[in-house]
Amino acid sequence: MTVNVYEQYFAAECTANGVKRHGALCMLISDSENGYIRYETAVTFFPYNSPDDFAISYDAYFSEVIYEGKGRRSKKREKLFMESFRDKIDALAAKANGNVFWDTPLKEAREG
Repeated sequence: MTVNVYEQYFAAECTANGVKRHGALCMLISDSENGYIRYETAVTFFPYNSPDDFAISYDAYFSEVIYEGKGRRSKKREKLFMESFRDKIDALAAKANGNVFWDTPLKEAREG
């Protein structure tokens, strides 16, 4: 089962496939099946051309697996992952020549 442990929209800047992006969806994702767990951090940049434009385009999606192994979801482990979450997202954004503006959230955070 795949769960977005944490996700939040932020203002951002990035150009992908010739299209300027002004928003980013930043996520910590858990995927578990048959006693096996995987966590990844991910960011997807999207156009956000108006305050109600949250149409996600997955052509600017960047992710990194940060943990894989036997086990199940752990709140303690997820708390540790959240401590370095912004650094991980910043590194992914840098690979895309993008930037997430952490001080400008576009929506409230959601936790699952």
